Amino acid sequence: MSALAQTLNNLGTGRVAAIIGVGIGLIAFFVFMTSRLGTPGGMVMLYGNLDPADSGQIAAKLESQQIPYELKAGGTQIFVPNEDAPRLRLSLNQEGLTGSGTIGYELFDDANALGTTSFVQRINQVRALEGELSRTIKSIDNVKNARVHIVLPQRELFSRDSKEPSASIVLKLSGRFSKAQVQAVQNLVASSVPGLTTARISIVDDKGNLLARGDASEGDGTATPADADELRNTYETRMAHTIEELIERSVGFGKVRAEVNADMDFDRIVTNSEIYDPNGQVVRSTQTVEEGANSTESDNASAITVADNLPNAQNEEIGGTGPTAASSSSRTEETVNFEISKTIKNHIRETGTINKLSVAVLVDGTYTTDADGNAIYEPRSEEELQQFGKLVRSTVGYDKKRGDIIEVVNLKFAIVEGAFAEEEIEPLFGLGKQDYFRVGEIIVLSVIAILVILMVVRPLLMRALEAIPTAAERELMAEKSAPALAGPAESALAAAAGAMPEEEEEDDTLINLAQIEGRVKASSLKKVGEIIDKHPEETVSIIRTWMFAEK
Repeated sequence: MSALAQTLNNLGTGRVAAIIGVGIGLIAFFVFMTSRLGTPGGMVMLYGNLDPADSGQIAAKLESQQIPYELKAGGTQIFVPNEDAPRLRLSLNQEGLTGSGTIGYELFDDANALGTTSFVQRINQVRALEGELSRTIKSIDNVKNARVHIVLPQRELFSRDSKEPSASIVLKLSGRFSKAQVQAVQNLVASSVPGLTTARISIVDDKGNLLARGDASEGDGTATPADADELRNTYETRMAHTIEELIERSVGFGKVRAEVNADMDFDRIVTNSEIYDPNGQVVRSTQTVEEGANSTESDNASAITVADNLPNAQNEEIGGTGPTAASSSSRTEETVNFEISKTIKNHIRETGTINKLSVAVLVDGTYTTDADGNAIYEPRSEEELQQFGKLVRSTVGYDKKRGDIIEVVNLKFAIVEGAFAEEEIEPLFGLGKQDYFRVGEIIVLSVIAILVILMVVRPLLMRALEAIPTAAERELMAEKSAPALAGPAESALAAAAGAMPEEEEEDDTLINLAQIEGRVKASSLKKVGEIIDKHPEETVSIIRTWMFAEK
């Protein structure tokens, strides 16, 4: 504490006050920066991306509680004081004002089930499911807002036919949305609704672009017009890039341009055929049936007499036997079953078949330098162009039967000067214009803070913390700087000082105390101390003289 008090005493009242003022100003500046960076004007965003209806309800609630608020971004953002934001979010969520524009299963929290019909319950169930799916989809990257519509057809009583459910989704995007993300949204919704398939889900963005069709034919492999254009453009761009990269290895970078136009057939054809081969007969089964019959007939008729009618009469054959007839028959039946060879073919021709290719390649010539240093253009030979044409034909898969056209032309490239046309820049990392302004504001404030510290605070502190001589040292230096010393004691001290080595005297002559305004080098103070230690009596005499002189 004594050292601190001594330091403050040496600094003086003015410099201590300056240090305290700088410290208070620095603290206030950092507090301002923290509040400025954390909240715009002490206000934080309560909810963003609000629908007008939700903004009105939340604003009315804030007005009823007499809480100040600000509307920004066309009423889609509400800002409230920083200290009230957490409490307001909790209270508004309890009342169902989530700021998301959708209502989920909290719809059933305050519902009176006893007085609700089955129709209302079914509608509320669909509404709650749509709201929950909308919230889930909005959590996906590059999706600012989502709206889901689900159709759950009710099966009629005693009806055998049942309709499949369907869904439609509208997405408000903040960046590029890939095909894989579209399929992910389809599978997400299909897994959340009973009986719903991805083929019954259509997705549209806020600009009216169809991202997924959502009809029964989507799963059959047929390409939509948007898909067809994307496939065609991808193929043409890839082939053109391949041609340019190949020929640039010979003519140099930037000296060739290629354009590919592909006539593609996106019809999906399915052919089912059954082919029977008559020469490929195979005996499958054989059945043989044989039948035979033999019969003999004879005529034994004789004359009838009275004796034949007598009892116990014996019949005797008086006459001989009559004529005899014999017959026989046989039948053989054989059934042979043949298996005929059959081939079943299911031929599916997928979409994207190339009907015709048209390729145009523009090649720059060569340049030579004349004696004056000017560039002279020279066209390429016909042999070179033919070689380039062969390379292009091999690259694109040239087919003369399709009517493909390959043209390689040598022309001088024009030198384009000036800026290129500005291209539309997609949001980086999903940041909008306001976000970029916010980042720039933070950077500017940070730079200002660093400059204030380096150019204002640091010099003040360095100047305030410099060593300050004590009062005795100042008086001693003042006497030393006088042109002559009065009295014999002063002469003795001067003589003692003259007894120092010559080198030290030369060092002392370099110090001019009158010009440095009270400051003195540490080496000079050390030398004065050495003189006092060697000549204490003369030093005491000088101090006594000063004391009597002050009186």
